[in-house]
Amino acid sequence: MDANGNKINPADAEVNPAGFTIHSAIHLGGPNAHVIMHTHTVSGMAVAAMEEGLLPLNQISMQFYNRVAYHDYEGISLDLDERERLVASLGDKKCLILRNHGLLTVGETVAEAFYYMYYLNKASEIQVNVLNSNAKPIIPSPEICEHTAKQFHGPFLQGNKEFQLVWEANRRLLDRVDSSYIDI
Repeated sequence: MDANGNKINPADAEVNPAGFTIHSAIHLGGPNAHVIMHTHTVSGMAVAAMEEGLLPLNQISMQFYNRVAYHDYEGISLDLDERERLVASLGDKKCLILRNHGLLTVGETVAEAFYYMYYLNKASEIQVNVLNSNAKPIIPSPEICEHTAKQFHGPFLQGNKEFQLVWEANRRLLDRVDSSYIDI
């Protein structure tokens, strides 16, 4: 596809128009957004429908503290004019929660985009479970949440080593479950 949604090779498969709008927006607007992952997991969509968004309920979710962007729902993303607003919503962040829709992550590599999606979805799963328990959640102070986020985004994730470790571990798991996938 080119940037206007035209097939480069007429024999190529059809493309989801809403998916094209979202992905093309981020590719065109983010010079380091080489890889974009967008999911509609049950937990991700549940958190996307919560007014408070992602809560800092645990160590996993605290890595996203003040580091997740939000984009308000505008309907099915069929209008190309939404692309500018998607890019503006994402800003310089790696994670975007599309309100009433799902999760989106970006990265310079597949490993980076996957890392953020894997843990953003895990944080969403944990949040749904905590809120379903009807117990009053413990939310650490903003200072502790920010400190934890800085720990994650400091030496812990520098050099992409952690991204690669998570990616390789999940690839090994996939190989054990079903090694018939195509490695691209």
